[in-house]
Amino acid sequence: MNVITFESEAYQALVDKIDSLSQLIDIHQQKVNPDEAWVNSDDVCTYLGISQRTLQRLRTNGEITYSLLAGKAYYTISEVKRLLENRIVRSTAQSVDELCDQYKKRINSFQGKGK
Repeated sequence: MNVITFESEAYQALVDKIDSLSQLIDIHQQKVNPDEAWVNSDDVCTYLGISQRTLQRLRTNGEITYSLLAGKAYYTISEVKRLLENRIVRSTAQSVDELCDQYKKRINSFQGKGK
C-alpha cells in the first residue's frame, strides 16, 4: 500500500474544490426539467403497464422516438406523455406522474451517494 501525504493547506484546497463541484452538480440537477429526463424501457413498460414487445412495436412503427446507448433504448418523459396524449397507449396520467417521481427519487439517491 502506498501512502500519500499532503500539506494541510493543499488538502483543504482539494476538499474545497470537491465541495464546489458538488454544489455545481446539485444546482444543475435542480434545473433539469423532468420532461427532458431519459428513462429506460423497463421503467416505461412498468409505469405504462405495457409489455416489452408492445414497446418494441411502437419503436418499429416509429410511434415513439428513442435513443440507443450500449444497445439499450432510452426515452424522454415528454415522449411518454405524448404517447398518452395522442392515445397511442392507454394508460393514466398518474402512471407518468409515478414515472417522474421515480426519476426524481433516483436522482436524489445519486446526490446522496456523492456526499
